[in-house]
Amino acid sequence: RLLPGPMATLHLADLGADVIKIEDLGAGDYASAGVREQINRNKRGIRLDLKQAEGVRILLDLCAQADVLVEGFRPGVMARLGLGYEVVQARNPRLVYGRMTGFGQAGPMAQAAGHDLNYIALSGALHAIGRAGARVALFAVRTVQPQHVWLSA
Repeated sequence: RLLPGPMATLHLADLGADVIKIEDLGAGDYASAGVREQINRNKRGIRLDLKQAEGVRILLDLCAQADVLVEGFRPGVMARLGLGYEVVQARNPRLVYGRMTGFGQAGPMAQAAGHDLNYIALSGALHAIGRAGARVALFAVRTVQPQHVWLSA
């Protein structure tokens, strides 16, 4: 839901792909205006409720014509919504199904949220930032992006 999927699909859009950003009906795109402007350039967008049959049907219809699907949910969410790999592949066997997760699809941390701070802490790099006894020095950059699914054709 944050920056990896939107950034990956931004590169596809900048290279000429027709990218359709899917937003939920609730929060929609809650990124700041500046981030939205940068990360959503060259993309089209629609809002769907993927918890409803109609929203799932529309997304499956889009997937039938797409080359790539990029999703950023935690493992298992797309399957629970009726949009798992097997279902989507049955509609379009040539579709590349990309999953953006913090810690992969399986393993002890698969269901954990993964963010930059998590990665630099787990890698030990956080130890080298700042001074002993002081607060951690982090960059104050807001990169929130709520879309869940991106299509490219």
